[in-house]
Amino acid sequence: MVKHHLPKTRTIVGGPHISSMAVETMQRFTEFDVAVVNEGESVLVNLLEALRKGVSLKSVNGILFRENHAVVTTPRAPIIDDLDNLPIPAWDLLKGFPDEFKPAIFDYPSGPVATIAASRGCPFHCKFCDTSTFGARVRAYSPEAVYSLMKHLKENYGIRHIMFVDDQFLASRIRTSKLCELLIENKLNMTWSCTARVDTAKPDVLKLMKKAGCWEISFGLESGSNDLLQKMDKLARIELSEQAVNWTHSAGIRCKGLFMLGYPGETMQTIEQTKAFLLRLPMTTMNLSKFTPHPGSPIYRDICGTNIKEDHWKKMNGMNFVWSLQGLTVEELDREYQYVLLSFYKQKRVMHKCAIMAVRYPIHILRFCIFGLGFVKAKLNSFKEGRRGVLIKTDHQNLDEGFTNKLTR
Repeated sequence: MVKHHLPKTRTIVGGPHISSMAVETMQRFTEFDVAVVNEGESVLVNLLEALRKGVSLKSVNGILFRENHAVVTTPRAPIIDDLDNLPIPAWDLLKGFPDEFKPAIFDYPSGPVATIAASRGCPFHCKFCDTSTFGARVRAYSPEAVYSLMKHLKENYGIRHIMFVDDQFLASRIRTSKLCELLIENKLNMTWSCTARVDTAKPDVLKLMKKAGCWEISFGLESGSNDLLQKMDKLARIELSEQAVNWTHSAGIRCKGLFMLGYPGETMQTIEQTKAFLLRLPMTTMNLSKFTPHPGSPIYRDICGTNIKEDHWKKMNGMNFVWSLQGLTVEELDREYQYVLLSFYKQKRVMHKCAIMAVRYPIHILRFCIFGLGFVKAKLNSFKEGRRGVLIKTDHQNLDEGFTNKLTR
């Protein structure tokens, strides 16, 4: 629409889609004039300066741009080694921050809430993941810089809870311990949550994290089947996952499990293994995603032989099963998806903890009621349309019919 009304407007795009599928995206979406790949802070400054001066964009590393109807790629820009040199994020430019930026219900004790990425990069190679944006090498803010960001958010915006969104928050026990010591010594009195790999959670560090205000740790557990974890190239196994969750629970920190359903090789047996795994873990909450292969990820290339298929652009939203599995229809997968969630959340201990939290923090009750009304409406519409309670609208013609055959081969 912008290009239609103001054709001379220069459009710039960046982010994970461009970083994993730069050429394909530029070829498909001709409305984009320039693409910034990977980390954008330094590249964008250099790009804007080149545009201001009217010099050739070939002088700017880390971009793709159009020239005479062709897409030109410049050399990759160097990664940012010292994150401490970056300026404080411009939270003041976020309209309605922090009140308009609420996490999921029961995912924080009390707001306002803000997010911080204390590190970048992931050295592991899970087949369902794409690390194009930040790369494989972990780089981190110093503990002092992270503490300063937290203090800034508390003093200027009244933030009471921080959600660390790092891929590997516990990648360095030395850095984590130092941050915890700073929080304890300076009595910042903020709660926080983070994500971690199960092999990085150790009892002594967990105890220190709890003392420093850690409220919840999310672990990427993915499945209750070791066979599926091996297919994903996950180094962890369910025995190690169970140990980490138990240690976290013993330290007095809430534990959240992150799972997925429908990964290639998923069967009714692996689904039942996941259900049993969920029921024996002392977790307070869990997320279950519908497997959506990220374009550019190893599993997507294994399945399709390319970064992105032409008819998949509109399906990569993480809210639908886009692959049919051998022996399981999409409708059956969606029904099992609901059963797995129900089997976890109908447990008395889980309902009891949610009830206590709702009484202590009433905002969660209101948000839960709004969500519940939406769910009931979706269910009623499903029965009305003859889908018998299934919440997705299946278009069999859009499913990759060759997927099952490819798995068999």
